Amino acid sequence: MKMSPAEATAWIDARLAALPDDQRSALQDLRATIAAAAPEATETKSYSMPAFHYHGRDLVSYDAFKSHCSLFPMGSEVIERHAEKFAAFSTSKGTLRFTPDQPIPKELVELLVRERMAHIDARRR
Repeated sequence: MKMSPAEATAWIDARLAALPDDQRSALQDLRATIAAAAPEATETKSYSMPAFHYHGRDLVSYDAFKSHCSLFPMGSEVIERHAEKFAAFSTSKGTLRFTPDQPIPKELVELLVRERMAHIDARRR
């Protein structure tokens, strides 16, 4: 069942509020960076995780886990293309893992989001 943007935002707010302080703060910062980098994107729930939707497609999602947080760029292309920039983080196919004390730098999140938007825009043409 698809949520309205308002329902998704309320769900994400509640989800983040339930996290330990350090993870909540890290994910709130990540959420704000993504929202600023993709002002046309809307918040949503995807794969039971907080996510952003852009022009009909999932842009990125993120979540907290027991010992780390993750950013999911909905594919491995961006991570592979910029492997040297993401070398400080644990990665696997389509996942960047980080901790609250070593978050993904804002400029790398912005790079990832811009490239995902460009990928989605190219598929729309």
